[in-house]
Amino acid sequence: MAIGKRLKKANANVDRNKFYALGEAVATVKGNATAKFDETVEIALNLGIDPRHADQQVRGMVVLPNGTGKTVRVAVFARAGAKAEEAKAAGADIVGADDLAEQILAGKMDFDRCIATPDMMGVVGKLGKVLGPRGLMPNPKLGTVTPNVGEAVKAAKGGSVEFRAEKTGIVHAGVGKASFTAEALEENVKAFVTAINRAKPTGAKGTYIEKVSLSSSMGPGLKVDVAGLVAALNG
Repeated sequence: MAIGKRLKKANANVDRNKFYALGEAVATVKGNATAKFDETVEIALNLGIDPRHADQQVRGMVVLPNGTGKTVRVAVFARAGAKAEEAKAAGADIVGADDLAEQILAGKMDFDRCIATPDMMGVVGKLGKVLGPRGLMPNPKLGTVTPNVGEAVKAAKGGSVEFRAEKTGIVHAGVGKASFTAEALEENVKAFVTAINRAKPTGAKGTYIEKVSLSSSMGPGLKVDVAGLVAALNG
């Protein structure tokens, strides 16, 4: 019953009809994050798009200024030599070539992000059916197929977040932990929404960012004042 009481108390702190200013939303979400673990603070944006159309897809990568608070394991496809050493020096957890591909085909995927040098795409391309559904397929547009593997590894470790609109036009991501300061969370939220704004597709008509909500892993969602948030980004 303790969990039920905790959620009931959290819900009592939230006005479902109110549109919160970002600062108040962050403070309320932090206050409601009372689980025994460090809850992730999550953002969801409803976009005025139809991702079924090629000119209305939203996808990209953004580096959050204060990181995500999550430990990210990174695998890198690189031939033995300079690039492999560069990846290791940058903190890659797994570095390999054909041997790494064999491990993945055998079902061993102990990593959260996959990066590849361009010359390895012949090998990586064969893993599309395995990596694709898990959102792990390296992609040049996301900076995960690159000759600069060291920079890509550091970005992944430092708090880069991939985003992609779902079929319903919703984009969601973790933007930090409840233990972060309110200022750090606000900065991360602004960085994420800015990236979404910049990724506005050519085919999007009318209102682009329709709704924004903020929540913690175990807490209720709050509606954020979109106009105020966008104004803060431009201010």
